[in-house]
Order: sequence, then C-alpha cells, then structure tokens
Amino acid sequence: MAYYHGFAAVQGRGTVSLPAELRRKYRLDDPGAQLEVSEREDGVIELRPMLPVPVDEMWFWSEGHQAAEREAEEDLAAGRYKTFDDAQSFLDDLATLASSGSDEETPGQ
Repeated sequence: MAYYHGFAAVQGRGTVSLPAELRRKYRLDDPGAQLEVSEREDGVIELRPMLPVPVDEMWFWSEGHQAAEREAEEDLAAGRYKTFDDAQSFLDDLATLASSGSDEETPGQ
C-alpha cells in the first residue's frame, strides 16, 4: 500500500490546506471533521483525522445502512419477525427459507 508523501503550505494565521486526495481518503471534507494535533518530543507534529463518528464505525452511518436500519425498525413495529427457542430452530428455518426461495413476511410469534 502506497502512503501519501508531500507538502502542505502554512498560510497566514496558521492555516494549512491538506491535499484533496487526503481529504477525500479520510473524509475530512465531511461536516464536523477535525484533525487531532500532537507534538512529539522529537519535534514531529502529528495530525490524525477525527470525525464525529470513529472511522471504523462510519459504515453504520452510511445512507444505505441507515435505510436498512429504518426498514428493520418498521418490520419490528409491524410484527414482521420470528422468534426462536434455540439456535437449531433458527438454522432449520433459514434452511427452509433458502430451499423455498421465499421472502415471505411472517408476523411475530
């Protein structure tokens, strides 16, 4: 994996413009994005992208996943779910659904 190496100019009042490639990669153009700034003893200044949501959890907040979450909540509210007494009953039901190719909606039990 190739990592970016380049330079960023420091403008008046300390403004630093990051290259567009890095802003896109780390979603730093998103509202609320920030950079954590750390000074090390060896004189290195580290910048870490910080978003309101940790990067490894961002998938949950994607538009597609949130739509799926809303659909799941609607299914629960409408009683379109099944409950099982044990894992084997659940697996048996999945096998039945897979073999029938059914997408039927079953009210809660």
